[in-house]
Amino acid sequence: MNYTAKEVMQFVAEEDVKFIRLAFCDLSGVQKNVSIMPGELERAFTDGIAFDASAIDGFGGEVHSDLFLHPDPDTLTVLPWRPEHGKVVRMFCRIAYPDGHTFENDARSLLVSAVKEAEKQGHRFNIGSEMEFYLFKTDEKGHPTDEPYDKAGYMDIAPEDKGENIRREICLTLEQMGIMPESSHHEEGPGQNEIDFCYSDPLTAADNAVTFKAVVKTVAARNGLYADFSPKPIKNAPGSGLHINFSVTSKDGDVNNATIAGVLNRIAETTIFFDPSEESYLRLGANKAPSYISWSAENRSQLIRIPAATGKYRRAELRSPDPSANPYLAFAILIYAGLEGINKGMELPQEADFNFYNADAATLKKYSRLPSSRGEAALKAKGSEFVAGILPKSIIEYYCGK
Repeated sequence: MNYTAKEVMQFVAEEDVKFIRLAFCDLSGVQKNVSIMPGELERAFTDGIAFDASAIDGFGGEVHSDLFLHPDPDTLTVLPWRPEHGKVVRMFCRIAYPDGHTFENDARSLLVSAVKEAEKQGHRFNIGSEMEFYLFKTDEKGHPTDEPYDKAGYMDIAPEDKGENIRREICLTLEQMGIMPESSHHEEGPGQNEIDFCYSDPLTAADNAVTFKAVVKTVAARNGLYADFSPKPIKNAPGSGLHINFSVTSKDGDVNNATIAGVLNRIAETTIFFDPSEESYLRLGANKAPSYISWSAENRSQLIRIPAATGKYRRAELRSPDPSANPYLAFAILIYAGLEGINKGMELPQEADFNFYNADAATLKKYSRLPSSRGEAALKAKGSEFVAGILPKSIIEYYCGK
């Protein structure tokens, strides 16, 4: 939106805004917020708004627990589902200590640093996300049940696809918030849906991913449904992925192959951050979710595939992450792994242009695997010099244990 603090205050005064939500995420990527009245907005921009960090997952204990939210005026958006009169707006925030320096567990600020490092080296990353989710019916008390909203399949249409109008409402709401969906459709699982975004800079892409979850959950609840973003909500149905599409433009020419090689090289030791829950590992290795470290053009059994596209739409798609990941952390790690690939001049391994799901044992033996459990993923991350070099110890311990 390219607002300044002064322009935000002017907008609030002129547009009948009554509440300003200062949004941030805990270490797991769950959105939180503090609401302030317009009279507190100037103080928010100059001094920040204090909150009790000890009550936020991954933000520390009760000693020295005060942290401050500093809103980013560039992220101002009206929440369309709130009243037209007495509007509610939202801004994402930087989290800081009382003296003003950035809180080390602020994943959004870590992504900002990763983007700045890439730009300093002459590289610009673009990222777009594809996030899948399930819609479940709710009971008479509004609690989620285990009954999917429909029994439709991949790209089915109404009346089998009951989620068509829900997706339409989600897309229109996102559009009102300045987020442009690229496409939407029913996925393979019963009640499973997908909405894809146009690519953008990494920080905007991560903000959009967090906003997307909030919009989907809000629209679903308004329609008497529950939106589930867990990796494997139904045992014998496809899991839900967070496919990350990425590309790089560089002063050094085409560096995309080296970027992909860097991501492949570090994916095993960073998997815990892309797939952080126990349930994540029930998804990997089935229904087009990868378990081997490989790449290929167009092949959906691969960890990274290069979709059929030309020009500015050409990109790589990382298929292992799921929606339980913190997008700020995930995108930052991807950037640092990609930069390492560029700086070391890494070359892509041989293309694995076959279907991993029906390959013989002798073929599979040639390829390394992703961690098969959360415990294995945590051990790999704890022993990684690369991870230790890009993430604070406190974040590593939060995900991997001490």
